[in-house]
Amino acid sequence: MSTHAASSPTYGNWRRPRRPGLGPFGMIGTAGLFGGLVVTLLASLISLAAAAVVLVPMSIVLVPLLIRTQDGRNAYQLLALRIGWMRRKSKGATTYVSGPLSRRTGGRFQPPGLLGRMQMREGRDAYDRDFGVLFHRSRNFYTIVLACEPDGGSLVDADQVDNWVAAWGGWLSRLSHETGLRGASVIVETAPDSGTRLANEVLPRLAPDAPPAARAVMEEVVERYPQASSEMHTYITLTYGVPAGQKVKHDELITEIATRIPGLLSGLVGAGGGVAYPLSAERIAEVVRVAYDPAVAGEVLDLRARHGGTGLEWDDSGPAACYEDVGSYQHDSGVSRTWMLTLAPRGTVRANVLRGLLEPSPGTRRKRVALLYRPIDPATSARIVEADRRAAQFMATSGRGMVQARAATEVRAAEQTAQEEATGAGLVEFSLMLTVTVDDEEEMADASASMRNLQGAARLSMRPADRMQAAAFSCTLPTGILPWELTLVPRDLREML
Repeated sequence: MSTHAASSPTYGNWRRPRRPGLGPFGMIGTAGLFGGLVVTLLASLISLAAAAVVLVPMSIVLVPLLIRTQDGRNAYQLLALRIGWMRRKSKGATTYVSGPLSRRTGGRFQPPGLLGRMQMREGRDAYDRDFGVLFHRSRNFYTIVLACEPDGGSLVDADQVDNWVAAWGGWLSRLSHETGLRGASVIVETAPDSGTRLANEVLPRLAPDAPPAARAVMEEVVERYPQASSEMHTYITLTYGVPAGQKVKHDELITEIATRIPGLLSGLVGAGGGVAYPLSAERIAEVVRVAYDPAVAGEVLDLRARHGGTGLEWDDSGPAACYEDVGSYQHDSGVSRTWMLTLAPRGTVRANVLRGLLEPSPGTRRKRVALLYRPIDPATSARIVEADRRAAQFMATSGRGMVQARAATEVRAAEQTAQEEATGAGLVEFSLMLTVTVDDEEEMADASASMRNLQGAARLSMRPADRMQAAAFSCTLPTGILPWELTLVPRDLREML
């Protein structure tokens, strides 16, 4: 963080991790390149034909590693994505049906895909409040969901905003010391106000003997006010993992998590989170239900206002049917599209850089912005920052002209990161995903154009999650799905490529 003026703080210094290797090759590609050259030279001692026999297959294997898209993916990754999509489509996995017409869900409306492998459990924290715990059976992960009502940024001094940002950074740094924590996410969901809450507050309070003119005014306010208003919800998910080989004891793990909730909530309040509280199992199921079927949002709010709850269970929070296409995801009463971050804003930014992206967008049914965080333990953080520092210094001394000038900037950023880490700051990997939901496929083109404009205003580089829209949609829900934990290729091996 840097401050040019007391009234204008700026933030930045995030850096994309460098891949070890030569040029576009990763560590495995570099090893294969040098190994192949050595074998080719040895074969050339025998004959040129033998050298050609070695050189041609090596070139066929290594050339796809040189072909990279703007977001850094090579030809092998693109090929694997297309093969996976064709396999899912041939097996019919892109279509999901639940309820009485399905044989696999037992007549219930279970969530699809990754969410279908989860089980919901409940616990009570130190303040005797119910909270839901999502158990990921395939990975032995536990997820809790916290909700908060952040303080607005209007009429707030820059110093106060700076304090909130510092407190938020301290809260993220604390996550690296949370035992067993595998990842966290912040989801901000916006949608047009249905008017249900206002109607439930105003209409029952109208006096029976009120003047007709006064009653007409209040009824008109209830009818027209929601057209210009919106609702915003903020959720924080924390996903904990059980060490490999350790027997899962649900009650003990839930009790341990319950003791951590008060401290986590107090940190959110200090970071400008406003009123913070854990979400119950019923509320989590409601959020997922509304995400898949936005048309029932008003009914859910009405039932909650009238009866204090909906009684919805996790196994009934999914859609009746959904279909995944290359560039969209159709589910019950909505059609969604998800984008993934490829490059964070370059340079420094203001505190309101994401405001346009987080605010409600006209013409959309619902919108979710998910920030995904992967805290890194202090020992690993020290190794990473030192490796980045050495790599930046090598690049600064190995080039000339503009390359050297750009590398000098990288050196300053790496040095600052190393100094901050040495003084106790935490290191966190982050990414961002954006999901927009509209009523039908015809509205998706306008919504996509609007989202591209918002991404440009926020100085973000994002790409659509084509051929994996269903999984990306699930990642933006407050259910604790961590994309880096669910890949077929281990993360460490993927970075070497």
